[in-house]
Amino acid sequence: MATAQDRIRDYAASLEDVNGFSMPGGWYAITLGPYGRADAEQVLDVLRAEGKIPQDSYIAFASNYQRQFWPVGSDMLAQAEAVTPPQDTMQETVQIEEPIQPSIVQLPDESPAEARRSEAALSKEERMQLQEMLQWAGFYDSAIDGAFGRGTRASMSSWQEAYGYEATGVLTTRQRAELARQYNAVLEGMDMQMVRDREAGIDMKLPMGVVAFSRYEAPFAHYDATGDIPAKVVLISQAGDQKTLFGLYDIMQTLEIVPLDGPRQRKDDSFMLIGESASMVSHTQVSLKDGQIKGFTLVWPAGDEERRKRILGQMQESFTRTSRVMSPAAGGEAEQSVDLLSGLEIRKPRVSRSGFFVDSSGTVVTTIEAVQQCSRITLEDGIEAEIAGQNDALGVAVLKPKTALAPVQVAELQLADPRLQSDVAVAGYSYGGILGAPTLTYGTLADLRGLSGEEELARLTLTALPGDVGGPVFDAGGAVMGMLLPKAAGGKQLPEDVSFVLDAASIGGLLSELGLTPTATDTLDQMDPEDLTDKASGMTVLVNCWE
Repeated sequence: MATAQDRIRDYAASLEDVNGFSMPGGWYAITLGPYGRADAEQVLDVLRAEGKIPQDSYIAFASNYQRQFWPVGSDMLAQAEAVTPPQDTMQETVQIEEPIQPSIVQLPDESPAEARRSEAALSKEERMQLQEMLQWAGFYDSAIDGAFGRGTRASMSSWQEAYGYEATGVLTTRQRAELARQYNAVLEGMDMQMVRDREAGIDMKLPMGVVAFSRYEAPFAHYDATGDIPAKVVLISQAGDQKTLFGLYDIMQTLEIVPLDGPRQRKDDSFMLIGESASMVSHTQVSLKDGQIKGFTLVWPAGDEERRKRILGQMQESFTRTSRVMSPAAGGEAEQSVDLLSGLEIRKPRVSRSGFFVDSSGTVVTTIEAVQQCSRITLEDGIEAEIAGQNDALGVAVLKPKTALAPVQVAELQLADPRLQSDVAVAGYSYGGILGAPTLTYGTLADLRGLSGEEELARLTLTALPGDVGGPVFDAGGAVMGMLLPKAAGGKQLPEDVSFVLDAASIGGLLSELGLTPTATDTLDQMDPEDLTDKASGMTVLVNCWE
């Protein structure tokens, strides 16, 4: 109520005829009116176009509302009744078709002859469903073909014996109903209901006992968990062509709701993604038809396979396209974030660091910090890589891409000692790839040794960020004098502008041990900053470590 009152004050400051009502189910409505039907449609179109109300606002009737809470002391319901049109013209964005609750009838049991006659009236689909239920119950292990042969009869007899019935091999109407009740017991509490989402243009059954409509953020309609079961349903709807479909296929695989493990299948006009992790299983299926891309994702907790498969089956069977497709502006007022895509969290790596190419096939040198405890290592653009070698003492690792690359630039290792106080620069993905390109951070060479006299280290006066670690450190001529190391954990607290670099000779030694021959130089030179930027951009690579 407090949130509703805050929001309604905001609307009342810029709009007229603002009212607030409580609704069934604990919701609160902010309304404008009352209006006649024609006036209501005009007001809706104008205010939507001007961006003064959400795009998913809709026309409703006074009968939808309960007590009025704004303005205080007002009672507009009586006025609204005078202009309420017939109920069958109401337009809703999301409509849930309430299931008809059948009265409970105790079915009479049948004689074997009567059971055979009632069985003969079953359609092939009903006979196949009966076999599926017997298979689920553990009594049938043959083909689901609707043919009641020796195997099916034996399974019926076994089920009858298990539940105290006479083993005739023919299920009576009451027994078939009992088997169906057992089969459907797993869905108790799921409240599978037919939902008509007019904005998305999709009708389908959803488990409304555990999810409820949350919001639109094109091209997705979000149905979020309402209780202890961490489930989620996302309806997908947008106009497009095959290129749009393929782009969506790539984008969906970057989302947290689609774990990396699991089968993927892309065809010319459809795709399917199954993602499996220790905590969830997600199923996404999308198809292109007549310029409309529609589908859905079901996210369900891992370990509840029986219920997940049954819910998924009903969703797939009931999925129906209607003529409308979601507007690209739907949910446009939602808060935006670089970590979100239309309200869905983008999968992020555990650690992002920098590296650099050292040969023409795409071999990368990086910090060992970037490759520890990784289930998967990728270079920018998602190219998977594996560790070719590492030196824990030096803190350096060498990566080989699983797909050969052709780098624009390759490091030229500097074997000569640059002058003290000369200019240096580190290239790196300072912000973990958010900017999409490496940045250069400038500093000076303070010492050719570490603080304790380590000859393989050099000390820089340079302020770097964690994302820069593993990146190449250039001398004034554009040669790579070494690799930026991470700050030492614990111990003495050093000034922010103190950084250390592993020298090029140590890196070259590790590469030689792996059978690689890096390019090297002992010439000290000068390079224009613009040229150095181009060189660094073609050589520096983002290294991602995934859990």
